This record gives sequence, structure tokens and C-alpha cells, in this order.
Amino acid sequence: MEIRLIKTFQTIVKLGSFQKAAEALQYSQPTVTVQIKKLEDELGFKLFDRGKTITLTSAGRLFSRRAEALLREYEAMNTAISDFVSGEAGIVRIGASEPSASNRLPGILASFTARKPKVQLQVKIGTSRDLIRMLLDDEIDIALCNQPESHLDLDFSPLVYEQLVLLLPAGHRLGRLDRVRLSDLKNEKFLFTPGTCPFRIRIEALLSVQVGSLRQPPVEVAGITAIKYFVQAGIGIALAPVVAVSPPLPGTIVKPIDGLSEGPVLGLLTRRGGPAPAKITEDLIEEITHSVAEIALPY
Repeated sequence: MEIRLIKTFQTIVKLGSFQKAAEALQYSQPTVTVQIKKLEDELGFKLFDRGKTITLTSAGRLFSRRAEALLREYEAMNTAISDFVSGEAGIVRIGASEPSASNRLPGILASFTARKPKVQLQVKIGTSRDLIRMLLDDEIDIALCNQPESHLDLDFSPLVYEQLVLLLPAGHRLGRLDRVRLSDLKNEKFLFTPGTCPFRIRIEALLSVQVGSLRQPPVEVAGITAIKYFVQAGIGIALAPVVAVSPPLPGTIVKPIDGLSEGPVLGLLTRRGGPAPAKITEDLIEEITHSVAEIALPY
């Protein structure tokens, strides 16, 4: 059953005559008559009783109610497809690791959805290892995370180096120094994320070169965004990305470290090969790429 035949039928119902429907649809009246005859033949019943005026048959009235709903859905589908092709609508499934999931992504997505209100977002949060699995299992389309180990089926596009800073409880002796060096940290109790975390790996590499063995056993906290609360409680100190500790909590101090090199690389992780991403996904990738470089959190 052709949509154009149903549109012709509904136009006749709304305007009350074949002639008016033909003028509105820019058809000849014989064309409208032929279309309705074809539709009636397909349905197996008459739609109109024809006389001085035309009236709907009982079957025609039933069909008209259903046809109206069908045409509304058809128009909605056409609009949705058009919006999807143009990049104005669609579903984007994005994954993110901390601290970007809490401290960067909400602002980026707020700006993106303000410009594209028809977009549907699905956000999942996990470790880099979790995000790799989600990408390979087609649970997400892109991931904002720190650079994982290389993978044959995934591409990593670097965006920015994380900047590491020292987080201290208020009143700590190091807070009184004008300049703090990594060598000043040798006797301190550290708060670390788990061993597979990119921040832990990078920080331990720096400390092993410039500090050597720590004299106090570290405390392990499973979450980079939670560490600042443990520092606030006076449990220890931490080297952390500035995005995770800004603005500082009351009772904490954030200080730069002399000679501290950049931390892990933040970037976008995508599947390699396969079909090209949807236009809306490409637009979000562009938004993230521009926004991440512009976000500067003071300490």
C-alpha cells in the first residue's frame, strides 16, 4: 500500500471533494480518481459513497482514523531521518573515565545538547579497561579516557596532557614552602589509585626516578575523584590531575611541583575500521576535541 495513495485519501476527507484534493495535491482530478480506485482495490472495500456529495462508508471511516495515525507516524519518521542525516538528532553512546566523567564531560554535553536539543545521549562511566570492553562489544560509540595500552581494534586520538599537582591537607608543612620539589615528598604518606590506573602508573614512574622508595606505605583509594576527600581528612597527600581537585575542598591546599612533568594523555578512543560514525557522533567528537583543550581549571 503506497503512502501517496493514503495521503490522497486523507486529503479528500479533509477537503470534502476530489476536485479540491486534486488542486491541493497538484494532481489532475482523473489522477485522484485512479488513485482512490487503486486503494479501494487493494483494501477490498469501498471508501466513499459517491453522489451529489461524497461521504465515507463505515469502512472508510475506520480506515480514515487509522490512516491519520499512520501518516503522523510517517511524517515523524521522515523528520527523524532527516534530522539524523543532517546531524541534528540521533543517539550517541559515550563512555568516560574519571576524573573527566565528572569534571569535564557534563559541561561539554550541556553545551552540545543546548545546540542540538533533539540528540539522545547515553553516558557510561568506567575505567579504561571497562571502556575498551564496551567499545569492542558495541555498547558505546566513543570513549573519553586516558591513553590505554595499544589495541589492534581501537584508535586513540590524543587531546591534552593531564597536569599533575600536589594536594595537601591544610596546615601540612609542605604548604608553607614557596617551592615544592618531588624530593621533598620522600617521607610522606601517599594516597594512590589502584595499580592499573594511568595516574598511578605515571606517578609511580616519576617518584621512582626522582624520589626512590617511599618511607611510608601508601593508602590505595579506588577512585581518583574520591582522593581529595581522603586528603581533606588528613590521611595522606596525593599527586593528582588538577581537573580532579579543582576547586580545592575546604581544608585542602593545591600546590604545583617544581619540575613535575606532564601526566597521562587524555584523548578519544574509537573502534578501528567498520562503518563511519553517524553525523551526530562526528559532531560530538568535534565538540569534545575543541572543548577539552579550552578547559583550564585554576589551582
